Amino acid sequence: MDYTKYPALSRIARGEVKAHTVLKNGRVLNVFTGEILRADIAIEDGLIVGVGDYAGEHEVDLGGQYVVPGFIDAHLHMESTLVTPPRLLENTIRCGTTTYIVDPHEATNVKGWDGIEFILNQTEDVPANVYVMLPSCVPATPFEMAGCVYTAEEMAKHADHPRILGLGEVMDYVSVVGAEPGMMAKLDLFKGRVSDGHAPGLSEKDLTAYALAGIATDHEGVTFEYARAERRLGMHIHVREGSAARNVETIVRGLVESGMDTSGFSFCTDDKHIEDIRREGHISHCIRKAIALGLEPVKAYQMATINSARCYGFKHLGAIAPGYQADLVVLRDLEQVDVSAVYCKGTDTAHWHAPALELPADSPLRGTIHAASVDASALCLPVSAGESDVIGLIPGQIVTEHRRAVLPQENGLFVARDGFNKLAVIERHHETGAVGVAAITGFGLRGGAIASSVSHDSHNLLVTGDNDADMLCAVEELRRVGGGYTIVADGKALTLPLPILGLISDRPFEEVDAKLHEMLAQARRMGVPEGIDPFLTLAFLALPVIPAVRLTPRGLFDVETFSFIG
Repeated sequence: MDYTKYPALSRIARGEVKAHTVLKNGRVLNVFTGEILRADIAIEDGLIVGVGDYAGEHEVDLGGQYVVPGFIDAHLHMESTLVTPPRLLENTIRCGTTTYIVDPHEATNVKGWDGIEFILNQTEDVPANVYVMLPSCVPATPFEMAGCVYTAEEMAKHADHPRILGLGEVMDYVSVVGAEPGMMAKLDLFKGRVSDGHAPGLSEKDLTAYALAGIATDHEGVTFEYARAERRLGMHIHVREGSAARNVETIVRGLVESGMDTSGFSFCTDDKHIEDIRREGHISHCIRKAIALGLEPVKAYQMATINSARCYGFKHLGAIAPGYQADLVVLRDLEQVDVSAVYCKGTDTAHWHAPALELPADSPLRGTIHAASVDASALCLPVSAGESDVIGLIPGQIVTEHRRAVLPQENGLFVARDGFNKLAVIERHHETGAVGVAAITGFGLRGGAIASSVSHDSHNLLVTGDNDADMLCAVEELRRVGGGYTIVADGKALTLPLPILGLISDRPFEEVDAKLHEMLAQARRMGVPEGIDPFLTLAFLALPVIPAVRLTPRGLFDVETFSFIG
C-alpha cells in the first residue's frame, strides 16, 4: 500500500466518495472463504478498494455474471509457445491469465543473459504481471552441450531485478543431493526466496534430500501418488497441462478421490503450443478440466489464483479483496470458464493487441544455428545381432521407457523400419560436429523425417525419420532458415522458421497457428499417432533429466543411473 494515497482510498472504501470504476451486480468469488457473494467491486488507481455496495464515476453492470481473480500460470517457458511473448499474451490474457511465472531457460541455454533480457524487455509494457525465475541449470547437466554456462556469479549480477522472483526449476537433482558446490552457490544466492523444482521419479530418500535443500515446488509429478509424496514433504505442487505433458486428469482424480487438501496445489502449462492455447484455452482449460473431473469449482479457482499467489509470496495478487490489484475475470458460466471480460490493474484488456516485434536483422538473437554440416556417415548406428537399447515413447507423457529390442539392420547398421525410427541429435552452438544417434519406438513416422531446433534444454538440432536422405535434408533445411520445425517427405520440406534463438517466430500468431496446424496434419498422415505431439514430444527426447533414457550429442544417456550407455 502506498500510504500517501491511503487517505483518498479510505474515503472511497467507506463510501464517502465515488470510486473511479465500479463493476456492479457481480457474483464475486471470495477465495478466502469459498463463498460466492452478490457484490459490487470498487476500483481506484488499479486497486480494489472495496467489495460490497458502491457507486462509481464509471459503472459497468455485470448483470449477475461471476467475477473471479485473474488466473496465475505458476510455471511456464514462454519460448515454448513459439511466438514472441506479447503475441502469446494477446491470446492468454483473453483466456483470463493475468500473471505468469516464467522460467526462460530455453533462451538462456542459447544466449545466456541476452536471452533472459529479451523476455524481460518484451514483457515490460503489457497488461499482465510477468515475473522471471533465473534459470538454475544451464546446461541442464554437466554432460550437456549448450550455448551457454550460466553460473551463480552471473546470476548474482541480476538477482535484485524487481521482476526476478527466485531460482528457476532445479533439474540437476544429482548436483543437489550430492551437494555440488556450484549448485549450492545458486541455492544460497536465493535463500529466503522461492526455488522451483524439477524432480521426476526420485527415490524417497533422494526426494527427501531434495526438499531439505529448500526447493519449494515441483511440476513433474505424473501420478497422484508421487505428487502426494512430494506434498507430504512440504513441497507445493504445480499440476501441469501442456501440449506434450498432461497431468491434470491423474492428479485431480487423486485429489477428488482422496479428499486431500488442495491448498498446496496450483496449475501451470510449462510447455504449451500456441495452437493448443487457441484451441483449448490456457489456465482456463486446467480449471474447466478439473471441474469436469469432479473437483469443486471453488477449489479449482483457488488452485488457479490464491494458491499460486501464496506460493510465490504475492500479497497483492490472487484474490478479490481490498488492497489487491484489480486483476479480474468476468465469467458468463463458472463451470465452463466462459470468459466475458478480463481486467488487469482495473483496465479492460479487450482492445489490447501485441505490438509488432522490433528486432534488427543483425541482432545476436538471430542467426544462432552454428551446426557443422553432417553426412550420412554421421547417422550410422552400429548394432549387434542381440538386443540394443531403445527409447520407448509413452503417449501423453514426456517420460520415456528404456527398452531393449533386436533392431532391424543391414551390414551391421540399424535401419529404421518395423516400428522403429532413427533419432539423431546434432550439436548446434559451436560447430563441434558432435552427433548422437539412437533408435526410438512409438513415434510411428513413415516416409520421411521431422527435425527441430527446439530441443530441450540445450536446443541442439534434433531429427528423426525412417530414412537417412530425408533426415539429412531436414537438418540442412533448419540450417538454411536459421532454426525452426520442418517435415520432409521425398526431399520436400514443410517448414515453420523460428529465427529468434532458433525457438521463436517473428511472424503473427495466426500465421504460426496455421502453419502448425498444417504440419500437425502432415505428421499424422505420415503415421505419428494421436497422443504423440510430433514436435514437443520430439523436443524432450534430448533432455537428460527426465526418465528414463535420452539422447544427447554425446550419446545415449540413462537418466536413472545418470550415466551414458555403452
